[in-house]
Amino acid sequence: MSESTLQYCRVDEVVWDDQSEGPESEKVPGLRKKIEPWFASLFQSEHLSVLLGSGFTLGICNEAEVSAADMSSDHFDGQWGDKIEKWAKKTAKEMGRGDANIEDRIRCGIALLSGLEIMEDEGADKVRDSINRILLDFLRTIIQAERDYKSKLFSDPDGDTLNAVGILVSFILSFASRMGSRDRLNIFTTNYDRFIEYACDRAGIRLIDRFVGSLAPIFRASRLDVDFHYNPPGIRGEPRFLEGVAKFTKLHGSLDWLSTKNGLIKTGLPFGAKDDHPEIPVEPLNTLMIYPNSAKDIETSMYPYVELFRDFSAGICRPNSTLVTYGYGFGDDHINRIIKDMLTLPSTHLAIIAHSDRNGRISKFCAEIGNKAQITLLLGSHFGNIKVLVNNYLPKPAIDNITWRKAELLKRRGAENSNGDSLQQCGVSDIED
Repeated sequence: MSESTLQYCRVDEVVWDDQSEGPESEKVPGLRKKIEPWFASLFQSEHLSVLLGSGFTLGICNEAEVSAADMSSDHFDGQWGDKIEKWAKKTAKEMGRGDANIEDRIRCGIALLSGLEIMEDEGADKVRDSINRILLDFLRTIIQAERDYKSKLFSDPDGDTLNAVGILVSFILSFASRMGSRDRLNIFTTNYDRFIEYACDRAGIRLIDRFVGSLAPIFRASRLDVDFHYNPPGIRGEPRFLEGVAKFTKLHGSLDWLSTKNGLIKTGLPFGAKDDHPEIPVEPLNTLMIYPNSAKDIETSMYPYVELFRDFSAGICRPNSTLVTYGYGFGDDHINRIIKDMLTLPSTHLAIIAHSDRNGRISKFCAEIGNKAQITLLLGSHFGNIKVLVNNYLPKPAIDNITWRKAELLKRRGAENSNGDSLQQCGVSDIED
């Protein structure tokens, strides 16, 4: 990989032989000297955002050797099952998604249910029961992945799971370790699980979202610029921003969001709860807030998704903004359009990190962007491995004063550390000039 192709690597230029460790181990140090400082520079952008897809959950579950939730889901049963499956496959293909997943089937099932209810057809009850069954099974599959991840951590505290948790926390901290004087990190995700929240809890990162309250946090459409400040000793009237704070948005909803007559609330469903937990809805169709419609933007223009996508657009469509995607396959047109709008600003940059280019969606997206210099593409099983990524290519997460003084000293000397690593690797990802 040459200097000229570092920012935009074509798919055929990033090929790794997983069966041969020799060549990979020889290339990693050279690639690290190019990629890690480049990421450190990107992370110094005035506005930094990260978009995490299902590949993020799959990666951390693989590190812990547990099974992640399957997006394929069961098919609808009954007389309408074949028609729903046929229409789900058709719409998924039209959107370039490839195989239909649970979101496509649920979307088609809800559309059919609405039609049957209008016609007062007796088959509506069976379709409604099927939707509730599929959603409940999917919900339990997600919770099972959380439970397996959590139980393995405590059952084998000296095993590889601790390392997997450390990788998860380090991944989040690499982005969240920004000085309080900079704009807050924006974390966006299309996942329904709570692995991001779990990592932030362990890392001590304070998340700011639209939910307000303690016992039953409620979703508020009137978003204010709420933040965390503190008063330094001996200083009055000059509050400073607290480090370790990030803004958090779950674009497709969450498994602990429920719609009630009082509004949208966040329940007290624990991470990795049991299947019989009382906070798990019996009929999730009318209460569980997930699966926005990605075909014709019908659902995404309705509450609360319109607020979530407004946050996404406002967070990334700004000058001097950088968006890093990991595990996102570019299969949602409503998200891709906002990213394309962001790239119309010349000072913005998009960094794509993915395990594979399934169905060619990433290549197609990049081909539609006029200025390739605004895209960094790291594609393949090597770069998509979250452990390899954290250990080799992401900047070290640190903003403590000792590390800052060391980094500034090395900067003045114009030297590298004893291991030959870059300044950002031994220092921080947020060094200001």
